[in-house]
Amino acid sequence: MKRKERIDRGLKVRTEGHYAISSLEEIGYLVGPRLLLILGVLLLPIILELAPYWKRVVNIMCVYAVLALAFDFLANYVGLVCLGGALFIGVGGYLAAIFNVYLSMPFWLSIPLATISGAFLCTLLILPCLPLRGVYFAIVTLMYPILISRIIEAFNILGGTNGISGVDSLPGEYVEEYTIIIVMLVALFAMRRLVNQDMGLVLRAVKDNDQSVRASGINVTHMKSIAVFIASLMGCFGGAYLAHLYMWAGLSLFALDFSIIPIAAVVMGGGGTLVGAVIGCFILVPLSEFLRFFGTFRIVIYCALLTGFIVFKSEGIMVYATRKYHQFERWVKV
Repeated sequence: MKRKERIDRGLKVRTEGHYAISSLEEIGYLVGPRLLLILGVLLLPIILELAPYWKRVVNIMCVYAVLALAFDFLANYVGLVCLGGALFIGVGGYLAAIFNVYLSMPFWLSIPLATISGAFLCTLLILPCLPLRGVYFAIVTLMYPILISRIIEAFNILGGTNGISGVDSLPGEYVEEYTIIIVMLVALFAMRRLVNQDMGLVLRAVKDNDQSVRASGINVTHMKSIAVFIASLMGCFGGAYLAHLYMWAGLSLFALDFSIIPIAAVVMGGGGTLVGAVIGCFILVPLSEFLRFFGTFRIVIYCALLTGFIVFKSEGIMVYATRKYHQFERWVKV
């Protein structure tokens, strides 16, 4: 006699905390979705070998995915709704251009230096705003990229409206493609690991009730600044990478697209899941390229799609897919 049983029932009990598994089938059940994501992304440059335009779209898509990870981490694990994605990109891109063009540093030195120094600079800029909450923090972080771009334009510094040209390109198309893909995957799994460690638990407590965390003797401002540094580290890397990808750094690096699209991707993919932010970018960025055929009308389609997701699937794609995946059943002997 047989009956239906959910696949994850016994597996969840045995993997909750000590990760015990008993068969290759269960290993496949746990690892399968992760391998599908990793192999799928790594194979994209090879699959698109005859479509160089779409290979470039994949690069941009991964940059947005890194930004979306940073936003999801700050918003859903720390409680800081940061609209400063454009700030991270702009600071990282300009610093990489300065190091490479003005100081003659090679790309393998300018990108990491721009990433680290840019993260410190962005953290210092946002540090006075950390006591703010909700929409007040969001508005201030949104003003930073606008303010910096207007200063560059008004005082005609760092190339003014022309930007800094002559930035070295990355050596070889595969280096160009796999650099951002590998960084995106490392950032995804590193963030998933971080939020489940002790530090991640403290950050979630800061989001839920920062007064209780402060009463327990933990410096809330210090914890928030660490979270902002981690997020800006990812964003500044994206900006430094884009500067070498475009061989130019200009005011367009401070465009609000870098603040808005990651938010839309997190809403569509599922907030608080991290991988949902990546999935959302994998949908939105190629979709925006496909919709170029419709001209300015593509904005209407784009907005209608986002509105539909918010109204009918506010939980996001990843939350829904995860729930359905864990509801798979199999026949077992009684």
